Amino acid sequence: MYQSLVNKYNIAGPRYTSYPTVPYWDINTFSLHKWKSCIVKSFTESNTTEGISLYIHLPFCESLCTFCGCNKRITKRHDVETPYIEAVIKEWDLYCKLFGSEPKIKELHLGGGTPTFFSPKNLNYLIKEILKRTTLAENYEFSFEGHPNNTTDSHLQTLYDLGFRRVSFGVQDYNETVQKAIHRIQPFENVKKVTQAARRIGYTSVSHDIIFGLPFQTEAHVKETIRKTKTLLPDRIAFYSYAHVPWIKGNGQRGYKDHDLPTGEIKRRQYETGKNMLEEADYIEIGMDHFALKTDAMHLALENETLHRNFMGYTSSKTQVMVGLGVSAISDSWYGFAQNTKSIEDYYHLLDANLLPIFRGHILNDEDLIIRQHILNLMCHFKTSWNNSKMNFKELPDTLIRLKELENDGLIDIQSKSISVTKKGKPFIRNICMAFDLLLQRKKPQTQLFSLTV
Repeated sequence: MYQSLVNKYNIAGPRYTSYPTVPYWDINTFSLHKWKSCIVKSFTESNTTEGISLYIHLPFCESLCTFCGCNKRITKRHDVETPYIEAVIKEWDLYCKLFGSEPKIKELHLGGGTPTFFSPKNLNYLIKEILKRTTLAENYEFSFEGHPNNTTDSHLQTLYDLGFRRVSFGVQDYNETVQKAIHRIQPFENVKKVTQAARRIGYTSVSHDIIFGLPFQTEAHVKETIRKTKTLLPDRIAFYSYAHVPWIKGNGQRGYKDHDLPTGEIKRRQYETGKNMLEEADYIEIGMDHFALKTDAMHLALENETLHRNFMGYTSSKTQVMVGLGVSAISDSWYGFAQNTKSIEDYYHLLDANLLPIFRGHILNDEDLIIRQHILNLMCHFKTSWNNSKMNFKELPDTLIRLKELENDGLIDIQSKSISVTKKGKPFIRNICMAFDLLLQRKKPQTQLFSLTV
């Protein structure tokens, strides 16, 4: 019965780090002027109470990992660090002038690319320059993504001294055949070393990223990776499906053929096996693809229903404004999205002209805002409701019709003015959200835009 559900629902669908999803942004009516008005409004409404989030994209990597879908620039030349940092600082200056008052930072995250491509000295300079223009919110959280092969004690200590307390290390899989296929040779000893160093220095939350569904990966490989991971007991684990989207990622995913990838049935078994092993080790499932120990802030956010999801993934608290700095970074004002240009050269050129380096975006209408909240509720809390008129929308009856089949399959429970996802339905949360996705329902893509949901 379960396998028949996998076969039925293993279709292309969004991961819902935003709504509307990027392919459905209305870029024709978007403008830089509208974006500035939108983010200033949101900043004015929320900065003094909750503060804002900052995401800084650091795109450089010394080698290409073929599973990666991030915007990156492959180079071994480290003279690229300084001009890029100066550009990011200039972009932040433009936002600070736009805001007109001092931002209060609630969250700051360094992503990539490989943030630890940058030297500790340059990272220290970047963060200090960013923080010069800000105050810090109570219980602020700074985090970064570290590559186990090049994250040094100096990286960890420098960022710790700047206020960072959470670090995420990309593990993917420990099997050598899989590592060779994805061009990510990374022994367990390297991960062990940086995990223990982070804890010794004082980091309170260490996270490991593990992927299932990789080329040549078997259920036995997943078991061995999680067995080794459990010996290090990271505070959080992101255990997620490899998104094979070569039509988006280009040459980065052409190091293996489609028949080298596990089938949907095998991927689901990999997930179920991994999930059971993590739960046996007292990890709690958080939202989609995430697990945390009860002592971690992510679990507390789940308990308090303050868990949030945005372009950084799941976060333990919500801010109305998230500013994305750096090439390809996406900003979120709640009322709108804006994405920076994906070309480093264009990024520099626009900043040289004192322009925010934005090339596309979307301003949400009233319907978008309602659907966005429903999908956030489902992705973060596995439930949503329309008890008040603010959460009602014109096409709700049609949405309930689409949800009926999911209910018949035991994936959700539908009440008079709410729905909740069953334990059986959690692996199919993307499919459930798709029933609410009015833009997707109105305009089914003619070509595949998204990865498979299983």
